[in-house]
Amino acid sequence: MTWTTLSFPHDISAQDDRDSEAPVVIGSKKFTESVVLGELIAGLAQAEGVRAEHRKELGGTRVLWEALLSGDIDVYPDYTGTLMHETLSDHRISDVEHLAAVLESHGVRMTRSLGFNNTYALGMRRDRAGALGIRSISNLIGRPDLVFGFSNEFIDRADGWPGLQRTYRLPQQDVRGLDHSLAYRGLVDGALDVIDLYTTDAEIQAYDLVALDDDRGHFPEYKAVILYRADLVDRHPEMAGALGGLEGVISERRMAAMNARSNVDGVPETVVAADFLSEVLGVHIEVELTTRSQRLWKHTREHLTLVLVSLFFAILVAIPLGVIAYRHERIGALIVGVVGVIFTIPSLALLVFMIPLLGIGAGPAMVALFLYSLLPIVRNTHSGLKEIPLPVRESALALGLSPAFRLRHIELPMASGTILAGIKTAAVINIGTATLGALIGAGGYGQPILTGIRLNDVGLILEGAVPAALLAILAQSLFGIAERFLVPRGLRL
Repeated sequence: MTWTTLSFPHDISAQDDRDSEAPVVIGSKKFTESVVLGELIAGLAQAEGVRAEHRKELGGTRVLWEALLSGDIDVYPDYTGTLMHETLSDHRISDVEHLAAVLESHGVRMTRSLGFNNTYALGMRRDRAGALGIRSISNLIGRPDLVFGFSNEFIDRADGWPGLQRTYRLPQQDVRGLDHSLAYRGLVDGALDVIDLYTTDAEIQAYDLVALDDDRGHFPEYKAVILYRADLVDRHPEMAGALGGLEGVISERRMAAMNARSNVDGVPETVVAADFLSEVLGVHIEVELTTRSQRLWKHTREHLTLVLVSLFFAILVAIPLGVIAYRHERIGALIVGVVGVIFTIPSLALLVFMIPLLGIGAGPAMVALFLYSLLPIVRNTHSGLKEIPLPVRESALALGLSPAFRLRHIELPMASGTILAGIKTAAVINIGTATLGALIGAGGYGQPILTGIRLNDVGLILEGAVPAALLAILAQSLFGIAERFLVPRGLRL
């Protein structure tokens, strides 16, 4: 396969009721340019009469690629260099035509270039680079004392730091991984000397940075393209116009300007995209901006859903597991060990593990939260039952009470305080961990936190962090009230 040619549709013979169709789901990575491009695609889809849903800031390259293959999203913007040297690196792709053919074999197609190249570069503060006489990446070879800070994706990908270090034989060992947006702050504050840049980043001009010359030609071209599922245009013929409309119309200067309006000037990406479509393509779309209260209500609903559903099912599963662990010592050791191992898995890693199995969105986030809730409830149920005084258990046996009767009327009531404490611990953990669900499209309070970090907007960060903290405090209070009704009076602390 070679390039896919797209054109605006003129005649669609069969029109289905679009309100009954599933929307086209657009994904974007967690940096401003990708979000803006996602809004441009959504805007053109709207202009073509297609219902579109933009799932913003879904994480890194691998998350979006897996979501596209699984059908959780239909389209997302990416870059040829990333596809050739990271996503599909095992295919040893030689050129763009080869890339298109490999994508086709995965059931994926791509547009022609959108018109700009956003490659990687290494950057320094202009004054710092001038004082040290550093103009190119080769000049870094003799400066092992400099502190490097790279985005987490760049530090691990083949076309990032590992390959760059080999190409230039750089001696630096003090290399830190951090969020791309935070790296800029570290550079400006002087905590870092060198970071990775995207060449269309607005921060380069805003912070007066200099991109070091790649004098050995390590970084390939990263032409912006749109990836989409092969069956998308068959399902939504109108999307041909939405996808083809952006080919070759965005210059590097225009893309950098859009990034600056969003990152530096604080203009919402939806407005930035709508203005571009109106000024450059003559496409006028309606923009609906949400108020802070509307966003807060939406994120609260999403967050409560994540927490309550996962906690409900965890209670249903974990308490019986705790009872089994109490009744059968050997099996109990295995149960507690397994849920303990699950609990030690980093939350972000567990969320990513869910994507190939369950896709993106609230579902996999709930499963991850459910798994994290098991240990506190299982352990406290097991401990609460084990701590029942031996004379009480012996008396129940002497009376000839059945195991089911003893469990329901004696053991669980006596252990109820400890069990409730485990459930409370699980609830508080879930409230905090659920903020990471935004990385895979689950929404909740994590969404404004992610956006605030990306835009360096403290107000947005607090918009998610403060309600999450208040919700945790509220949960503590509600469990205190619940204790009065669920724990026998004589056993309350």
